[in-house]
Amino acid sequence: MNALLNAALTAAERGWPVIPLRPGGKAPALHGARRCPGTGDCAGGHRTFEQRATLDPERIQRCWTAGPFNVGIATGPAGLVVVDLDTLKPNDEKGTPDGVANFLALCERAGQPVPTTRTIRTASGGRHLYFTTPPGTRLHNTAGTLAPKVDTRAWGGQVAAPGSITPTGPYTVLDDDQPVAELPAWLHTALTTPQQPAVLPLRPAPARDAGRLANVVLDREAATVAATTEGGRNAELLRAVRALGRFVAWGDLDRATVEEAFQAAGESAGLPASECRATIRSALDWSLRTARPRRTA
Repeated sequence: MNALLNAALTAAERGWPVIPLRPGGKAPALHGARRCPGTGDCAGGHRTFEQRATLDPERIQRCWTAGPFNVGIATGPAGLVVVDLDTLKPNDEKGTPDGVANFLALCERAGQPVPTTRTIRTASGGRHLYFTTPPGTRLHNTAGTLAPKVDTRAWGGQVAAPGSITPTGPYTVLDDDQPVAELPAWLHTALTTPQQPAVLPLRPAPARDAGRLANVVLDREAATVAATTEGGRNAELLRAVRALGRFVAWGDLDRATVEEAFQAAGESAGLPASECRATIRSALDWSLRTARPRRTA
C-alpha cells in the first residue's frame, strides 16, 4: 500500500473525512463551483469540498491509487478545530515572534497551560494542534484572530494530514499516542468573542516606517485571503492584491514577494494555482497602472 493511501485511510479510520490535495501541495485537487461539470457527485448541483469529503475506504482506495495526491482533512465535518502555528516568512522583520511563541504568550496571558493534544509538525516547521469541537458548536476559520501567526481551521477549512509531502518537507505526527483533546473553554471563548477590527491611521506612516507598514498590511491581507471560504475567494484575492499594489508601485515591497505571499494564500484557500497566478498578475498590473504618487505626512 502506498504511503499517501495509507495516510488517507488512517485519517478516515479516525472519523475524519478526507479529500485529495494537489500532488506536492496543500490546495484541494477538486473542482470549484465555477468549473463544476454537473456530473457524478455534482449531478444534483455543485457539492463543496466539505460535502465531497469521504470516509468510504473504497472511494479512498480508488482516488489514491489514481495519483500521488496529498491528503486533506475537512476539519468542519471531522468535528475538529486545528490551531495552526505558523513559522516566520523571509520578509518578516528580524526578531518577530513566530506562531509557537505567540501562542505560548496567549496561554500565559490567559493564565492557562499550553494544551496537551495531538500535534503535527507541518512541512514548514510549524505546528498543527488538533482539538475536538465542543458539542453544539460550529466554529469557522480564523486568521490572526487569536494572535499573529496563529490561525485556526474549522468549518470552511481543511488541513494537510500527516503523511502529506511538499517540496519543503512532510507533515509528521510528533506523538502518535497523544489523543485529541477537547478545545479548552478559554480558547473557545477567545474564538467566539467579537474582535475589534484593526484601524489603519488616516494619514500615511512616515517614510522610515513605510516598509514595515507594507509588510504588516501584506501579512494581514494574505491571511484574510487564506481564510476566505468557497464562493468569494477569487474576488477576495483580487481585492487584496490591488490593496497591496500601491506598496509595489512606491517601492516598499518587491513584486515577487507580493506574488509569492498571495500565491500561497490563494492556494491555501483552495483556488487552483493557475487561477491564483492569473488573478495576481492582473491585479498587480492594474495597480501599477493606476497607483497615485505617495503623499508625505
